[in-house]
Amino acid sequence: MGLFSVGSGAPPVGLDIGTDHVRAAVLKPTSSGPVVVGYASAEMPMGAVVDGEIVDPQAVSSAIRELWRKPGIKGRDVVIGVSNQKVVVRLIDLPFMERDELQGAIQYQAQDYIPIPVEDAILDFQIIGDYMTPADEHMMEVLLVAAQRDMIESAVQAVEGAGLRLASVDVTSFAIVRATLGTSESVLPDEDESPGAAAAVIHIGSGLTNIAVVEKGVPRFTRVSSLSGNQFTQAVANVLNLTFDEAEHLKIRAGLPDIAADAHVAPQPGDEDGQRLQAAQDALEREVNKFIAEVRRSLDYYLTQTSQVRTIRRIHMTGSGAQLSHMTTYLEKGLQAEVVLSDPLRHVQVASSAEAAVTADRMGSAPAIGLAMGGVG
Repeated sequence: MGLFSVGSGAPPVGLDIGTDHVRAAVLKPTSSGPVVVGYASAEMPMGAVVDGEIVDPQAVSSAIRELWRKPGIKGRDVVIGVSNQKVVVRLIDLPFMERDELQGAIQYQAQDYIPIPVEDAILDFQIIGDYMTPADEHMMEVLLVAAQRDMIESAVQAVEGAGLRLASVDVTSFAIVRATLGTSESVLPDEDESPGAAAAVIHIGSGLTNIAVVEKGVPRFTRVSSLSGNQFTQAVANVLNLTFDEAEHLKIRAGLPDIAADAHVAPQPGDEDGQRLQAAQDALEREVNKFIAEVRRSLDYYLTQTSQVRTIRRIHMTGSGAQLSHMTTYLEKGLQAEVVLSDPLRHVQVASSAEAAVTADRMGSAPAIGLAMGGVG
C-alpha cells in the first residue's frame, strides 16, 4: 500500500529518512525470496528532520547524496516511508461497493474520518474485507490513509534534490510490520487456538516510536510517539549535566536495572562512576515507565475500538532503542504481554556483499528493509 506510486523497472530502493540517519536497502527478487544486495546508512544533519517531518529538504538531499556514495547503493527509483502527525491511518466501515466505485466515493467519505481537509490531503485506501450485518447490510472494511500534501511535497523535494526519483510513498509503520512479521496472512502461529488476540509491533527509533496493531497480517491501527531513544538519552544528559554524546555512551553502558534479579546499581561511598551509573539507570527507569504508559494507552485505545479483539498477546519490538538492556523485561511487566525482540532480517536473505553493513545496523534496519520489501512485492 502506497500513498502514490509510478511504474518503474527494477524494484525501488527502500529509503528510510530518519531523525539521526538516512538508510537505504537494495533488495533483489529471487525464486527463494528477496535478497538484500546493498545496505548503508549516513548521518542526518541535526534539525533537518523533526518529529518525522522534513523541515530542511536541502540538508536531507545532501545526506541522501552522501548515502548514494556508499558501496552497494545504486538505482534511481526509491520508495520512502512517512511517519508523523500529518499522516492519518483509519480503519473504516462503508457500505459494500466495487473498487472502482469506492475510488470515487472515498474522496467524499474521507472527510468524516480524518482531521485533514480533503483538499490538502493525499488519500489512499485498501479494502480489508466485507461482511454482513445482523440487519443483512453488506458492509466492507477499508483501511484509509491520508497524508498532508505539503509534508509529501517536502519529501519529494528532498528526494529529487538528491537526483533520485520517488517511485512510491509508504507508511513507515506498514513497512516495519512487513520487515518484522513478513507478508504471510497470519502473525500468530497458533492463531486458531487464540481467538480474540492480536499482535503489536513497536519500533523504537532515535527520534520517533512507531506502534502498530496487526490482525491476520493487516496493520489495523498505528500511532507515532515522540518518546524514543533520543528522549531516553536526553533524560540522562539532563540529570548528569552531560553532552548528548556523553549521555548516549553512558545510557548504553548503564542500561536498565535487571528487575528480574532486582539488580540495581549499588555504588559504594566515593565510587563516582557507580553513582553516575545509578543516576543514569534511575533516569532511564523514569523515562521507560513513561514510555510504557504511553504504549499502554495506545493499545488500550485500540482495544476499546474493536469488538473482535480482547487482548494484545504478543509484542514484537525492533529499532535501535529496543536494544537498551532489559527493555524487554520492563515492557513485559508493564504491558502484561509477551515481548520479543524481532529480527528485521528474518524474512529476507542477505548477500555477502551487504552482510557487514546490514548486520552492524540490524535492529535499526527495519524501515528501510520493509520499504524495499514493499517495492519488490
